Amino acid sequence: MIIILKPIFMLEVHSLAVNYHGVKGLQDVSFAVRPGQMVGVVGPNGAGKSTMLKAMLGLIPKTSGVVRYCTCPLHRQLEKVAYVPQRSQIDWDYPITVWNVVLMGRTRQLGWLRSPSRNAREVAAQALARVGMSDLRHRRIGDLSGGQQQRVFLARALAQDAEVFLLDEPFTGVDATTESVLFDIFRELRSQGKILLISSHEWGQSLNQLDRLLLLNQCLIADGSPTQVMTPQNLERAYGTSLHSMTTTAAIEDFFFC
Repeated sequence: MIIILKPIFMLEVHSLAVNYHGVKGLQDVSFAVRPGQMVGVVGPNGAGKSTMLKAMLGLIPKTSGVVRYCTCPLHRQLEKVAYVPQRSQIDWDYPITVWNVVLMGRTRQLGWLRSPSRNAREVAAQALARVGMSDLRHRRIGDLSGGQQQRVFLARALAQDAEVFLLDEPFTGVDATTESVLFDIFRELRSQGKILLISSHEWGQSLNQLDRLLLLNQCLIADGSPTQVMTPQNLERAYGTSLHSMTTTAAIEDFFFC
C-alpha cells in the first residue's frame, strides 16, 4: 500500500531583518506556524512586533530574510491573508460606514470597479453578525467605541475568507466583552485550520488562551507555550530593568498565571 502524505501548509519566516536608516528594527527572526495554531507575538513597545508583521506582508522593505506560505513567497499570495492593523494607524475621520468597511473585505474577489455581488453582501452580512455589529451597519466607523471599531475590522478580515490572519494589537483599548468576542472568533478560526498571528504588548491572563508565544525584542528571545516563554529569565531579557519592580519570582508567576 502506498500512503500519500498531504503537505502541511505552514507559514514560515526565515532570518527576517529590517533596518531603519542604519538602525536595526528587527534582526534574524525565524519561526514557523502550522494551520490551526493561534500564536501571540509579545514584547515591549518598540520591540518590532508591528514591524515584523508589516515586513512579512511586504508593506515595509526587509533587509534580509524569506517569508513563505505553502512554500511560496507570502507577498505573492496576499489574497490568502487578512491583516488588521493597529487602531492608531487608521483614519477614523474618514467618512465611511460600518457596512462599507466590511464590504472592503471582498474587494480582492470583486475588483475595485465592480459593484458588490449578492454573494459579497451575504458574506459581509454574515461577518457583521459574527462580531455582533449588524445593528450598527449604517453607523459611521468614526462614531463607534474602540471595541466596536475593532470588531468591525475583524469582520472585514472575516469577509476576506483568508487562510492567514495577522492581527496587530487587537486587544488595545477594548472592553472585556469585546475581548471575549474576539477570542471566541479566534478559537473558531483555529478550529477551521486557520493560522493566527496576534501581536500584543499587554501582560495578562489572556496570554494563556494562546497556543504559543513569540517573545520579541528586535530578535526572537523565546518561542513556546505561555508557561515556557513567560519566565522571569526571558522577561528580564526582553524588558530589562523594567522588570525589577517585581521583586520575587513568585510575584511574577502570580501576575501571569494566577
